[in-house]
Amino acid sequence: MIIKRTGRIADDFYILGQHNFPTHLLTVRKPALFEAGLACLGPVYVNAIGSILNQTQPCFLFLTHVHFDHCGAAAFLKKAFPALKICASDRARDIIQRPNAVKTIAMLSREVSEWIEAQSPGVAEDVPFEAFEVDQVLSDGDRIGIDENTTVHVLATPGHTWDALSYYVPEKKLLLAGEAGGIMDPSGFFFAEFLVDYDSYMDSMERLAALDVEILSQSHHHVFTGEDARSFYPRSIQAAKKFKARVEMLLDRENGDIEKVVSTVKAQEYDPKPDPKQPEPAYLLNLEARVRHLAGRR
Repeated sequence: MIIKRTGRIADDFYILGQHNFPTHLLTVRKPALFEAGLACLGPVYVNAIGSILNQTQPCFLFLTHVHFDHCGAAAFLKKAFPALKICASDRARDIIQRPNAVKTIAMLSREVSEWIEAQSPGVAEDVPFEAFEVDQVLSDGDRIGIDENTTVHVLATPGHTWDALSYYVPEKKLLLAGEAGGIMDPSGFFFAEFLVDYDSYMDSMERLAALDVEILSQSHHHVFTGEDARSFYPRSIQAAKKFKARVEMLLDRENGDIEKVVSTVKAQEYDPKPDPKQPEPAYLLNLEARVRHLAGRR
């Protein structure tokens, strides 16, 4: 099944906020959030979390990486729930301390707030992005107990970014991986998301594909269950190979002109797509990174 809504997904697992940019909640003894979405949706997340947990505070916020649409409301959530422990990789901790990185995240957060308002008037609020402290640094292989019978397994899954972590809850066969394994957009098209390293990205997908998964959230647009969850990574692996071959062909045709290749790919894979789709400035940043990486491998 492919789920395109917020709300309860399984007995104690919820998608909250806005399904294109959600936070996720596991209502176990130590309630855990995964992803912090967008800064402008911070109040939406807090209200949704409160409606489920009532007076209980979430204990953990697990971040897959610190792109603006995954960590945007982290500071807002921390203020709303002071006991919350923000967890991320050491690279994520270092990135969020860099003034230029914070400036870029804040800029993209402002731009996406305008996009959200245009798509869904009245949903976004005027909440600027704020930097935050990582309370617990996570590494590959860590196990975080959030209940007597529930453990979050931490997997380093670089390739989309160097700070990328994925979270697997084996007792629930639940996987939250962000863009570590690509993104299927609302039209069913798979976007390859190797912004920093193609080989690492493919290795990460192979690792994720080997897990026993019944519920997969890609942190944008959809949650996959059953056979759709199990078939996601094989399909995404093939999409990444196809994208790489197409870009390499275009680089040959355009004599290595990255700007021309970016323009051609955008016209093919982005422009024809109906909304909702990734805001154009963020898409172009990501696309240029992918093309430049492949050009640099030649």
